[in-house]
Amino acid sequence: MVKKTIHEINSKIKDGSVNVVTAEEMVDIVAELGPEDAARDVDVVTTGTFGAMCSSGVWFNFGHSEPPIKMQKVWMNDVEAYTGVAAVDAFLGATQLSDSLGMEYGGAHVMEDLIRGKSVDLHAISHGTDCYPRKILDTSLALDDMNQAIMVNPRNAYQKYNAATNGTKQTIHTYMGSLLPKYGNVTYSGAGVLSPLSNDPEYRTIGTGSRIFLGGTQGYIVGQGTQHASAGQFGTLMVQGDMKKMSSDYIRAANFTGYGTSLYVGMGIPIPVLDENVAKATAVTDADITTNILDYSVPSRDRPALRQVTYAELKSGSIEINGTEAATSSLSSFKKARKIAAELKDWISKGDFFVSMPVENLPANTSAKPMKETEGVSFVSEIMSTNVVTIEKDASVYKAAKIIMDSEFNHLPVVSKDSSLVGIVTAWDISKAVSQDKFDLVEDMMTRKVITAKTDERVDVVARRLDLKGVSALPVLNKENHVIGIITSDDISKLYARRH
Repeated sequence: MVKKTIHEINSKIKDGSVNVVTAEEMVDIVAELGPEDAARDVDVVTTGTFGAMCSSGVWFNFGHSEPPIKMQKVWMNDVEAYTGVAAVDAFLGATQLSDSLGMEYGGAHVMEDLIRGKSVDLHAISHGTDCYPRKILDTSLALDDMNQAIMVNPRNAYQKYNAATNGTKQTIHTYMGSLLPKYGNVTYSGAGVLSPLSNDPEYRTIGTGSRIFLGGTQGYIVGQGTQHASAGQFGTLMVQGDMKKMSSDYIRAANFTGYGTSLYVGMGIPIPVLDENVAKATAVTDADITTNILDYSVPSRDRPALRQVTYAELKSGSIEINGTEAATSSLSSFKKARKIAAELKDWISKGDFFVSMPVENLPANTSAKPMKETEGVSFVSEIMSTNVVTIEKDASVYKAAKIIMDSEFNHLPVVSKDSSLVGIVTAWDISKAVSQDKFDLVEDMMTRKVITAKTDERVDVVARRLDLKGVSALPVLNKENHVIGIITSDDISKLYARRH
């Protein structure tokens, strides 16, 4: 049995005799020597990852102005930061969007701008107090002008992450990127073989106080990240580091179409090889790491898993879903992950970075709870109108106009002889036809591509659909494609009004 201590490994780092390899290199070493001899030969294994980590942010201290101000609200380049703490402290989140530019610019961009040496415009307002009389402040600040800029990321470096695809007939835009219709592509995240937590799945050497590579400088693990779900191998880390020392090579802002901004964070964690079990764990391969492909078109936290897949399959460029080939693409940069693992290896080899054991290990058997909702969830069946009137497609426009006049609805679902939905007409469609002296059949003027709802859908999901499609009502269908109701924007507005 091979046994090493952190002190022994750090002594080797100090005298220059340490043997450091990357996790990618360790695979072949363990395969050739076996875990015991590999543990005897290798002292430290370096890992790396570079991907979008939305749960990231920075604590700033701006220094006191003259006269002083207690910032009630503050914006950096028109991106609002949280100020519910001391007078001139603020936390800027990576995904916070610009008040003026929206999804084009956000907190992540402010961070990258500062790291690149740019100044940002700071605007603050206050109610004013005896000790902090100033009410408005406008200035421009660079990183060097601030007392502190401490990056504190509540949830980074997922152990692994579910892959994403889309089973609908239209492209959807998510934090997993743009997903093409009918399982047209699969996106995934994570470094696989270089993933820090996948190389120490029992968290023997990774935990509170562990020294790490963060954004191009040395940082530390604060503890378990939010939503740490180690029982399912979805562990996460809360980390911190000095943003003043970080590099834009490893901290980059990103825009995701239709979703917003995120921050790409570069992180590397050294794993001291204490014994053969650690050596064996650091020989994990892409083929050993599995995850699920989820259908992100389902608007639920419990999206259906279509199949299990390995990172080796994901990295191959294509996989099979329901009998068809789907292209795969990574949202993470494996090239950057390799660079981080290699740079960390170099730091350790040169004696510029010493490894450390955690003062507290990460919890090893936790799961993430869903939100407790006390107000109750409303479904379409609870607020839809069931006395909906339909019309057959071969009816006249005149008949449609009379039904609209006699009913309480401005929308008239159009059905076939077997009562299946085939279209929809609105009061506006009829008014337009009448003004043009067109009294043809309903099917000549109806909208054929109808946006619909189901009784068991949540109202919030349907409200989003109404908003996205720019319509004010949706026919509600049963499994036979028959119209059994209609839900309108007025129905939803009344529900929201009752809630408030």
